[in-house]
Parts: sequence; structure tokens; C-alpha cells
Amino acid sequence: MALSKIQIIGNLGRDPELRYTPNGRPVASFTVAVNQSTKNQQSGEWIESTDWFRVSIWGERGERAAENLRKGSRVFVDGRFRTREYEANDGQKRISLDITADTVLGLDKREATEGTFAGAPAGAPAGAGAPAGAGAPAGAGAPAGAGRSGGYDDTEIDELPF
Repeated sequence: MALSKIQIIGNLGRDPELRYTPNGRPVASFTVAVNQSTKNQQSGEWIESTDWFRVSIWGERGERAAENLRKGSRVFVDGRFRTREYEANDGQKRISLDITADTVLGLDKREATEGTFAGAPAGAPAGAGAPAGAGAPAGAGAPAGAGRSGGYDDTEIDELPF
């Protein structure tokens, strides 16, 4: 038995592209950039690097991703990982980092009238992909988190439940 699982948090490099297989099954595909800063031990200088991942998500979750996510959106992706070697137009051999997503959650704050994020089931609690202010009536002008029981404040996205 083998397992190739990956979880990433990054930003969409382009809008999701929704396509359908010949038998009508939807699939959304997009790229995610994951940025990393490391400090050079000799010079003390910070070095920025970016890894790009090609993400595919199938079925109804793919349709929701295509509807709700846009270029620049911050997302959490959980899925199966594989590398694929290909020859680029310039003749160079390159490696593609591909993820077939099981879950895609939008991490950007949203208005209460816009619905749930891609990958989160309808009615999910606020820490699981529901939009900020989901408990407040639309247009009420209530701050994010108002109207929810338990006093949960979702102003800090950094405290993810995993």
C-alpha cells in the first residue's frame, strides 16, 4: 500500500478553469503558488522562493471552486500528490507538481451574502470554510462573528484547525 498525500496553503495563480469530461463529469483546474522565505546563514539575507502546484478538483466541489475562487485567492488544498516529467516548448525537461484535490477551502474573508467557500459543506461552522459574519443578517452592519454563539472571533485566519 502506498500513500502520497499533501496539504498546502497558497494563492491562486489564475482563475479556475472548469471543463467537463465526455461523460459530463466536471473538473476544475488551477495553479497555486506557495511562497517560502528562508534566511541565508552566511549573509543573513532573506531569500524568497515560490513553488507552483497544478491542482485539479473533480465533481461538485470543482464546480464550487470555479464559482467561488479567483486569481489571488488564498486557499488550503488537501489531496493526492504526484510529479510528472514533460518536455517544454524550448526542449528542456521539466517537472510538474500535480495535486488531485480532495478538499479546497478558500481562506479569504467573504461577505455574508456570498455563500460558502468551495469545498465546505453548506452550513459548516465558521472555522471550516464558512464566510465571516455568517451568523449576522445580510446588511445588518454587524461585525464579523456577530450573531454566533460561543463568542468565536474569526478575525485571525492564522489559527487554522489543523
